[in-house]
Amino acid sequence: MYLIIVGAGKIGSNLIEMATGDGNDVVVIEEDEAVADRISATYDCLVLCADATESDILEEAGIDRAEAVISTTNLDAVNTMVMLLAREHDVPSLVSVVHDPAHIPIFEQIGVNIVENPQNLIADHLYHSVRYPGVQDFMSLGENSEFIEIEPKAGAPVTEHPLSEVHDRGILPDDALVAAIKRGDDVLTPRGETTVAVGDLVTVLVNDTAVEAVLSAFGHDSNGR
Repeated sequence: MYLIIVGAGKIGSNLIEMATGDGNDVVVIEEDEAVADRISATYDCLVLCADATESDILEEAGIDRAEAVISTTNLDAVNTMVMLLAREHDVPSLVSVVHDPAHIPIFEQIGVNIVENPQNLIADHLYHSVRYPGVQDFMSLGENSEFIEIEPKAGAPVTEHPLSEVHDRGILPDDALVAAIKRGDDVLTPRGETTVAVGDLVTVLVNDTAVEAVLSAFGHDSNGR
């Protein structure tokens, strides 16, 4: 892919590392000369030390052939302008960090795929790790739902019956759905006859009010342990 990444701070630097590591063609636009020099010396990418809100800079970056523009600066105003300019050039994929939730509707109107305030996301992960230690990872889908990854303990109720029976028997609440099972190197599509086994990493779509019931079904106590 041909990617333009605006901003090379902590978020941008990690993104640049991943994108170049996967062999993508990456152009970075960064105003800070010292940061731009560091990125240029570290990664296999073209770095422009310039203001990305200037249309000619995006053109110099090759925006007309870009498959995605990703803006990661600390200023929503800059990110908004970059997204507007990228939209004018019909870039297929527009992605931006949004720091102030009040600005989200603006980005949505532009048609941007939003990454909400990364500091809030980090705080959310830390809170979940404390509140639900049994949950290995999660992804919020909105105010009420999320995907969680969890391993069943030996003797957990969810391992005793096929998935076709776990709701009828009250083992899993109706607001929980087993979406995927990673078993060794394989990822299984859950079916009615599938039974969760110890050692599986199970992805569950769950309403936030049902998380504790799901933890109990997987053999974790009220603290998620």
